[in-house]
Amino acid sequence: MQIQQLLYAEIPNPQTAEVCLWLQEKWQPPAGRKIKTPDGIRLEFSGEGSLSIFVWNLQRTTYLKMFRWGEKKIKGESRIKKDLERAIQTQFPPEYPPLPEIDLNNSDIFTALEKYYPKTVKYFRKMPKGEYDLKRVYWWEKQWRESVRIKRGENRFKKSPVVFFEKLKGKAEYDIIYVGGALGAIHGALMAKKGYHILLIERVKFGRMNREWNISREEFQVLIELGLFTEKEFNDIIAAEYEDGFSKFFDGNIPQNLKAEVLHTPRVLNVAIDTSKLLSLCGEKIKQYGGEIWEETEFNKVTVGEDLVIVNATHLPTCSPKEASGRLLIDAMGTASPIAWQLWGEKTFDSVCPTVGAVVEGIKPEVWDKRYGDVLFSHGDISRGRQLIWELFPGVGDELTIYLFHYHQVHPDNPGSLLQMYEDFFSILPEYRRCDMDQLVWKKPTFGYIPGRFTINGNERQVAQERILAIGDAASLQSPLIFTGFGSLVRNLGKLTGLLDIALKYNLLDGKSLNYIQAYQSNIAVTWLFSKGMMVPTYKTLPPERINAILNTFFGILAEEPETADTFIKDRASWLTFNRLALKAAVKNPRLLIWIWEMAGSKDIFRWLLSYLSFTVSAFKNLLFSHWFSQWLQKQESWLPKFSPGLWFRLQVFASNLSRW
Repeated sequence: MQIQQLLYAEIPNPQTAEVCLWLQEKWQPPAGRKIKTPDGIRLEFSGEGSLSIFVWNLQRTTYLKMFRWGEKKIKGESRIKKDLERAIQTQFPPEYPPLPEIDLNNSDIFTALEKYYPKTVKYFRKMPKGEYDLKRVYWWEKQWRESVRIKRGENRFKKSPVVFFEKLKGKAEYDIIYVGGALGAIHGALMAKKGYHILLIERVKFGRMNREWNISREEFQVLIELGLFTEKEFNDIIAAEYEDGFSKFFDGNIPQNLKAEVLHTPRVLNVAIDTSKLLSLCGEKIKQYGGEIWEETEFNKVTVGEDLVIVNATHLPTCSPKEASGRLLIDAMGTASPIAWQLWGEKTFDSVCPTVGAVVEGIKPEVWDKRYGDVLFSHGDISRGRQLIWELFPGVGDELTIYLFHYHQVHPDNPGSLLQMYEDFFSILPEYRRCDMDQLVWKKPTFGYIPGRFTINGNERQVAQERILAIGDAASLQSPLIFTGFGSLVRNLGKLTGLLDIALKYNLLDGKSLNYIQAYQSNIAVTWLFSKGMMVPTYKTLPPERINAILNTFFGILAEEPETADTFIKDRASWLTFNRLALKAAVKNPRLLIWIWEMAGSKDIFRWLLSYLSFTVSAFKNLLFSHWFSQWLQKQESWLPKFSPGLWFRLQVFASNLSRW
C-alpha cells in the first residue's frame, strides 16, 4: 500500500479539538464517504483507496495533513484538497486580537489580565517583582500599539507631539542629555570620560533591565580598548561563558536536500553579561566623571532652540516637574521612543522582533548542559502567522535565560504582541525543553521590541534632527539574525563617540551633520532581504514549512563554513563573502528567490537592488581607500580642523566607514 502526502496546512486556532469537531461534523467533502477517526476523518472511495485527514496541536496552533492511501491517484482528490483549503481559510481566517483595555484603578494587573492571558498571569505571580514587571510589559505593548495604530498601510505618529522647535538662546547646563538609561548609560559613560558634562534620565530605577545581553569577548574588547573598562572590570561583569552555541531549525517537513546540520558558533554571544553590574558600573563612571543620573524620571517633551535643548520631565515618585538644558539630546528610549515616532513618522520602523522570555532556575542537567547555548532554534513550523524562534543562554550559577521571538513586519492591524507571545512562551516552553513549569524558579522576565528599518543607503537612514540624535533601538539598526541595539552599539561605539566628540568640539550639531553619526553598515543593509524571508505578511497564508526551509537552506551553507558563519553573524561579511553565499544558496535551493519575492513584494525587491548597488559602491571605496586614507588624514590634523571643521568632520566620517568589515 502506497502512502503520499497531498496537503500540509496550518490552521491558526489553538483549540485543536474544535478544529477536529468542525472537520468531523461541519465540513462536507465534495466526494467520498466520511468516517470519523480519533484525530480527524477518513474518506473512503470504493475500489480506489482512501484519504486520511488528521490534525494535531503544537506551538498553540493546529496543523493538518492529508494523505492518500492507495496505489494510484483517486478521482477528484485535487478538488477535495482545494475545497478543504478554501473551507479552512473561510472558517479559520487569521486573527490579530487587540490589547485588552484595563482599569487598574479598580483592580490589580493580575486580576485585570487573567482572563485574557491566564498562564502569563500565573507565572508572573511567581516572580519576585512580577506585578511591577507585568505592568511594564502591558505599558510597553500599549506604547508600541499606540505608535502604530493608524490608517491602514501608513505609519504616521498620532500621539501628542513631544518635540518642539523655538528660537531660544542661552547657556546650556549640560553638554549632552541622554533619555534612556540602558544603552544611554554605556554611551554616556564614554562621553563623560571624554570630558563632557552629561545628564542621564531614566524612567525606571537605574540599572533595572527588561532584557539580558550576550556578546563575545572579541566584541567586548572594543570597550576595553576605548578605556571605558579594564580587563578585571569586564571579567567581574561576566555572568557566564559557554563553550559552544548551536543553531538548528525544524526540518521535519522540508525536502531532504535542504536539511541542515547543526551550526556550531562557539564565539558568538557566548559571554552572558550581568546587566545590573554593567549598568551600575556605567553609572559609577558617569558620576566619577562629573555626570548626573535622574532615575524614576519620565521624559515629557523637549524644546529645541538655536543653541540648546530644554528637556521637561516628571519625577515619578513625587510627581514633581524637572527641567534641564543641554547642547544636545540623545534619544536612547528604544522602540517606545515618542521622539523617534514623531520625527520620522512612517519611516520609523519597518520591522520588529517582539521578544519575550525569562531568567529561570531548575531546568535539570539532563535537559540542558550549561556549557552550551542555543543561539537560534525552532521546534515547529509557522504558528499563527509567525515563525517562532528560541534562544537559550547560561547565566549566573544555575540560571538560564530563555527567549522566544519572531521576525515581524509592522502593520497597523497586526503590530505584534508581547502578551500573546508570553502566553505562547509559558504554554510551549515544555515542548522546546522538557521541564515541569511549576518546579522552575522564575527569577525575572525579559522582554522588548527589537526594531528594524530597511534603508537603501546611509543617507536615507535618518537618525538625527537639529540637536537630537538617536542611538540603539531608537535608531532602529537591526542585524539580519541575532544582534540588537546592544551589539550594534558596542561594535560601533568607537566610531559613534569619536564622531560625536568632533561634532561637539566644532558645534556641528545641525541635523545633517549629526545624521552622519550612526551605526549604518552597507553589508547589514543588504542582508535585510534575508530577514524579510523570516516574516509572514499580515493577512497572508504561507506553507507552514516555508520559513524553516529558507533558514535551513542558508544555515546549512554556514554549517559547512564555521569561520564564515562567525564572520557573517557578527555583521562583518564582505562583498565577496556575501555574493559567494548568495550564489551557493541559489544553487542549493533555486526556489529561494521566488519565495522571498512572494514574501517581500516587488517594491522591496527593487529597494534591495538599490541597497545592493550601494553595498557594491562601498566595497569599491574600501578597495581604493582603506589601506592609506586614514593614515593620510591623521597627518592633516595640525591644520585642517582649524581651516574647515565641516570638511574635517566629513572626512572623518568617510574614514570611519572604511575597513570596518
